[in-house]
Amino acid sequence: MPLDVLLFILFGALLHAGWNAMVKAGTDKSLDAAMIALGAAVIALPFLPFMPLPDARAVPFLLASAVLQFGYFHLVAAAYTAGDIGLVYPLMRGGAPLLIAATSSMIVGEKLTQGATLGILAISAGIFTLAFEARRSGMRAITLALVNALFIAAYTYVDGIGARLSGHAISYTLWMALLPPVLLFGWAISRRGAAPVLRHVQNNGWRGLVGGAGSIGSYGIALWAMTKAPVATVAALRETSILFAIVISVTVLKERISPFRIAAACLIALGALMLKLA
Repeated sequence: MPLDVLLFILFGALLHAGWNAMVKAGTDKSLDAAMIALGAAVIALPFLPFMPLPDARAVPFLLASAVLQFGYFHLVAAAYTAGDIGLVYPLMRGGAPLLIAATSSMIVGEKLTQGATLGILAISAGIFTLAFEARRSGMRAITLALVNALFIAAYTYVDGIGARLSGHAISYTLWMALLPPVLLFGWAISRRGAAPVLRHVQNNGWRGLVGGAGSIGSYGIALWAMTKAPVATVAALRETSILFAIVISVTVLKERISPFRIAAACLIALGALMLKLA
């Protein structure tokens, strides 16, 4: 792998951990998560005229993905309200490939390799390590993170099939970014009223644009890198975002660190890497 590609992948992993940290640091995590989704949509819009329309067969998958990502962003906000990013992020990021690997034989007929089995065991060990630490302060954050991992796994399946049917993966990705903020802000306005929601958008617009750029930029870098290096290697290197999240949690958010969290994050990152390379 060329050095420039490696550095870009690591930068993309940092972007992903970074926009999650922005939600965690926000004063209204629910609206801040919606702002991230809106920022990604705003950035996607200028590129749509230059992209082919997705095949009509992909439309149901775009709609299903929007609903799943609606749940995903709500759970991101709820999980970061309940717990530290150093606890929540590794579970969400590592739990999704664990669930995908565990169910792929039933859903898409793929059998687990020995490496994938070892990856599942490593992630499971990391999750149990975090659960052991969290027993002193309650399991709500861990529960929300693991439920969100289920949502991530679900929209990964949906988008994987939808992108193939669309005939153009990048076009599918850009169109996919448009629908979640519509649902998120529609829900927020129905629950809170338009005035407070619009006030938050006005006061925190920069947060949405920066975070949205990080969200869609991270995925765009991964797509680009997959044209320059093996897909499995790129996907595995993206899991370094778990380690970036731990560093951000300590240095920026000033969260407490413990040997349990360090060990768990390393186990989950290693397990996710093994799953992607298997």
